[in-house]
Amino acid sequence: MKQPENTGWFVREHRIEYLAPAFLGDEIEVRTWIAEWKRVRAQRRYEFIRKADGKILVKGETQWIFVELTTGRPIPIPVEMLALFPIVSEQTDSATSIP
Repeated sequence: MKQPENTGWFVREHRIEYLAPAFLGDEIEVRTWIAEWKRVRAQRRYEFIRKADGKILVKGETQWIFVELTTGRPIPIPVEMLALFPIVSEQTDSATSIP
């Protein structure tokens, strides 16, 4: 599915919890998933994990608002887009990993 023309995402809010430090040379895996869809917004959660010991270093979430770019006004997220990214209520293997 192609995103409708003249639409985009604005960040409304970030929440980040730093749980442990990362060090030079650490290999970090980032996991991300959609936790919630509302009419005009999406909540994406993420974790940063140190690969050597599996320790979660960072947990966070970002609230995104779908907008019409010329007006900046929120608009409903297309149903086709919702279908492409299913909700994952908690981090599982369904989350997308970025090594």
